[in-house]
Amino acid sequence: MQKVVLVTALAAASAGCAMFGGGKPASDWKPLEPAAYYPLAVGNSWKYSANVLGSHSEDTITIVKNDFGWFVDDHKGRLKVDPYGLRDDKRYLIREPLAEGKTWTSVVSVQSVEHAKIVGTDESITVLAGVFDHCLTVETTNRQDETKTLVNRTTYAPRVGIVKIQVALDAEGKLTPQTDVELVSYHVAPPPAPAKPAGPAK
Repeated sequence: MQKVVLVTALAAASAGCAMFGGGKPASDWKPLEPAAYYPLAVGNSWKYSANVLGSHSEDTITIVKNDFGWFVDDHKGRLKVDPYGLRDDKRYLIREPLAEGKTWTSVVSVQSVEHAKIVGTDESITVLAGVFDHCLTVETTNRQDETKTLVNRTTYAPRVGIVKIQVALDAEGKLTPQTDVELVSYHVAPPPAPAKPAGPAK
């Protein structure tokens, strides 16, 4: 499995819509905070099934430590939430404001620039792990050369994490699927309860 696919949420801009399809009509649902779309706590884990160019595999990602605010998994992924959104050590995976049409750009290396766009904030999706509502979907494009662009789409379920990733190669306008990843099962600790207000001093 391409572990980078599972830990970085590389998702694509509007070029991918022809293959991936559009979302559902707008509703009264309001997106949550970025942290809700990828619960970060030591011990949280996600099992995925992946089809990469016709080859099938399964893998599990587990967060193993908190390194001064960076949550590190056993595939060497590093994630944290800051005031602007959810990020790894090279890019923002989800960036405020969480609204359909929001765009941003990340320079991930000297020769690699990603263009990201939120394409859905209230989607329902069915994967091996079940049905998830109110999902957030981000798409990115990353140009490979003069004629080829990698188009990726990542869908996050509230309080669950990444539930689906689709990767396609756009070669002169023709989209060819490359990778399809689905959540199989997961273990996510519940968020800590809010502190109770202090009572009157005695």
